[in-house]
Amino acid sequence: MRCTNNRTEKRGTVSKQEAKKRKADYERKKALKRKKLKRKKTIRVIVLTILYVILFAMILFAALFLINRGKKEVFTFEEKTYDKQVMKAELFAENLCVTNDDIFLEGYERNDNLYSVGLFDIENLETLHSENIHVKIYPASTTKLMTAYLALKYGNLDDMVTVHVNSSDFHVDEQICGLNAGDTLSLYDLLCGLMLYSGNDAAIAIAEHISGSVDEFVKLMNKEAKLLGASNSHFMNPHGLHDEDHYVTAYDLYLIFTECMKNPDFVKIISEKNHVATITDKDGNVYTPGWYATNYYATGEAEAPKGVHVIGGKTGTTDEARSCVILYSEAENGKKFISVVMGAPDKQVLYSEMTKLLGAGVAK
Repeated sequence: MRCTNNRTEKRGTVSKQEAKKRKADYERKKALKRKKLKRKKTIRVIVLTILYVILFAMILFAALFLINRGKKEVFTFEEKTYDKQVMKAELFAENLCVTNDDIFLEGYERNDNLYSVGLFDIENLETLHSENIHVKIYPASTTKLMTAYLALKYGNLDDMVTVHVNSSDFHVDEQICGLNAGDTLSLYDLLCGLMLYSGNDAAIAIAEHISGSVDEFVKLMNKEAKLLGASNSHFMNPHGLHDEDHYVTAYDLYLIFTECMKNPDFVKIISEKNHVATITDKDGNVYTPGWYATNYYATGEAEAPKGVHVIGGKTGTTDEARSCVILYSEAENGKKFISVVMGAPDKQVLYSEMTKLLGAGVAK
């Protein structure tokens, strides 16, 4: 009995120690497991943090790259284009005579019976005389400068144009070249009839040829006038017959005339004293009318001052606009000028004033 009790006590004692050991092992393993899990979690957080940092850095790098690339492209565009194109808008008046004020030429006595007077030295880009040149006035046939400009810009001088207007569509006192529906002639002939003889029928024929209709051509006139800087002008027709909403300024006419003169064909046409056109009528018959320049310096009815050569220009007359003329002239020393007198009470006063203006500003 004593032995048995000793074994039982021994087994009981071992069991408690074993249990305690096992419990300790379990706690240790559990702690190790928690430690491993915590370590794994910490490593995972660190790895994710590193990945996020790398991803953010890549995104930031990509954004900076695109921004810098965009800047580089803009700089490249500016280097290649900006100075050559965009800056033209700021330098619009670089080759023009410009003034906002009245300027009175020494030696020229003002005439208050005129609407506007201007004299421009286009060699030195100097406004020599400026009198009401920004005041809106009726242009009469000086309108045809804009018509000629568009014909030269959008047409070909060798174009053969079939006329749809009849000369009988105009009043008896309105200047016409005598064209009739079915007539065929070159655009060059039409321009000569327009600029030299100031034919209103030639203006209509040109407008229909360039734009398909007079209405569409008038839209083009107003659009192109703005592009030339003639922002104080508004056109209602291609010939200049009176309309309340049809007006220009003397300065706008100078701008339009200046642009026209960049075309050698225009200068050639206005320098002629007359032109013989070749026209085929609707029946196939050919006739050759002669058209003469209307400015008095070309006809010999007015004499330019000594030392001044009047190359040519454009006249205009209506009751509302009165007598008008804009001219391209050259001095003996080769200097070139544009002069304009608008709103003279009659042609005698018109050319008398123009001669005095040229004498004071060109012949000096």
